Formats: sequence, structure tokens, C-alpha cells
Amino acid sequence: MAHHDHGKHGGKSYWLDSKRNVAKVFYALIAVDVLWLAADLLYKKKAEFDAWGGWADGGFGFYPVYGFVGAFLLVLAAKQMRRVLMRSEDYYEQRRDGGAS
Repeated sequence: MAHHDHGKHGGKSYWLDSKRNVAKVFYALIAVDVLWLAADLLYKKKAEFDAWGGWADGGFGFYPVYGFVGAFLLVLAAKQMRRVLMRSEDYYEQRRDGGAS
């Protein structure tokens, strides 16, 4: 008889529990990103200012790069904030005087 790990979600199995399905989502997101980048070639953008030779305002691939860098920096900031804001698991169960209940 095959061994099944049913303790992870209380006996339920979800679609993203399978590594094959996670890989499908990952590659689908990459495909969507490539399509958005290709769509960037299909229309002409008018630059309002001339920063970095016009690339920073409407140049090919600027907005995808800008979005990726912004999201990456947000993740790094959140990791550092976690150190400051994280509380113990029983934070709300402790009594006000700091003793165990």
C-alpha cells in the first residue's frame, strides 16, 4: 500500500501541493512576462523627459525592469521589517505582567 501524507492540510490535497503544478504556474508566469515584453514593441511611447537617453520614460523594457526591481526591493525590505515586527507565537496569550497563564 502506498504511503500518503495526509497530515499537511488535515487530509485534504490541494492543487498547488504538487511540484508539477507549481512548475506549471511558474512557467505560465514567465510566458505572460515574455508576452508583455513583446507587446512593448507593438506601440510607440512618447517620452515626457529625457532621462537616461529617453529609456527611463518609455524605452523598451523600462517598465518591466522597474517593476521587477521595485518588487525585489520590497521583498528585501519586508525581510528586514520581519526582524523588528515579529512576535512570539503566544504573544497574545501571555498575561500583561509577562508571566505565563
